[in-house]
Amino acid sequence: MAKKQRRMTKQKRVILDVLRSTTSHPTADWIYNEAKKILPNLSLGTVYRNLNNLKEEGKILELSYGSTYSRFDGNPENHYHCVCVECGKVADLDMPVVEELDKKAQEAQGSSIFYHRLEFYGLCPHCEEKEMKN
Repeated sequence: MAKKQRRMTKQKRVILDVLRSTTSHPTADWIYNEAKKILPNLSLGTVYRNLNNLKEEGKILELSYGSTYSRFDGNPENHYHCVCVECGKVADLDMPVVEELDKKAQEAQGSSIFYHRLEFYGLCPHCEEKEMKN
């Protein structure tokens, strides 16, 4: 799958740096607020446009969980996430990607599979601790 490469503008660089500086899988609004501290004239539309471009270039991941907004991940490598069903926090899971899953899906589909995405749902440590106290 060829990735479309675009010019690295100052705005795009700041947005990418902000996203890669956190592991919180933020929303576009959060990224906008952080990037605006560096580029005060930045618009929300520019953030959305650059996030889309960075995603198309394969430099970031967009995580959509069926809500009204997406979250973004500065780590474009295939990896797994855990979503807290209580607070909505998204965390990376430190576990190997199951490559055999792509092969099995390709056999079942009968055509090319490029990658897979797998999320786990449960409680983050903070929410689990709160629940244990109740």
